[in-house]
Amino acid sequence: MSLSEKFPGTLYVVSTPIGNLEDIPLRALRVLKEVDLIAAEDTRRTRQLLTHYGIRKPLISYHDFNRRMREKTLLQELRGGKSIALVTDAGTPGISDPGEELVHGAIQESIPLVPIPGPAALVAALSVSGLPTESFLFHGFLPSRAAARKKWLISLKDRPETLVFYESPRRLGSLLRDAAQILGDRRVVVAREMTKVYEEVYRGSVSEVLERLGEEEVKGEVTIILEGSPLAPKAEASSIVEALKSYSRDRGLSMRESVHRVAEDLKVSRRQVYQESLKVKKEFEE
Repeated sequence: MSLSEKFPGTLYVVSTPIGNLEDIPLRALRVLKEVDLIAAEDTRRTRQLLTHYGIRKPLISYHDFNRRMREKTLLQELRGGKSIALVTDAGTPGISDPGEELVHGAIQESIPLVPIPGPAALVAALSVSGLPTESFLFHGFLPSRAAARKKWLISLKDRPETLVFYESPRRLGSLLRDAAQILGDRRVVVAREMTKVYEEVYRGSVSEVLERLGEEEVKGEVTIILEGSPLAPKAEASSIVEALKSYSRDRGLSMRESVHRVAEDLKVSRRQVYQESLKVKKEFEE
């Protein structure tokens, strides 16, 4: 039974490889083979992927410059019962790529949505960064204009979470220099061309990475991961312990939920609360 017979009028949000074509999920291949139509950010790029796997399906372009017109067409096709796969050049639609508005339109019209998860540059880079991953803020692309970019960085200066950005290779140096000036010489990871032949990861302080890059012309997709603020205010350990006991012992919450609640209440990092929770848990066991 085909997808269109089982789920007529369904929009499939399909993740595609960010570089290495072998990274595509088996489920994504099946969906691409069975849908009626594929809406692609760049039909030429997507056709290369489909050809590699011997898939022949009608393609229609859907990108930032034609999305308003295309959304009407695609929603009409979905209302008519056709199944459509939404893909971007690489990664997951809607994550710093076209797709968010079409998904919103489908939700408004109660059209079934099915996510087909897969590769994402931000997750791949985070997994090998060596920086804390329990809590991070992803901001996609920062503004290209220097003044607006600096304003964003100032607003993030005291955030304790690991910060993740995408950036154009030609603006990488200027972003790192702005980060050094505004955020300080904290740890940074610059990952480029993830999963591709020339994959490369730079690690160190901002100044060290800038020195390593030098005047080198960086090419390809770039993901930047910055250490969170080391200056984030810390609550007294005694306050954290008392709050944890209140949630876990007096209110009967699990320690995991207690950690989450206390971190929110006291505006401190979950890591700090988690460390104190180990002491409380040991105390309870004694």
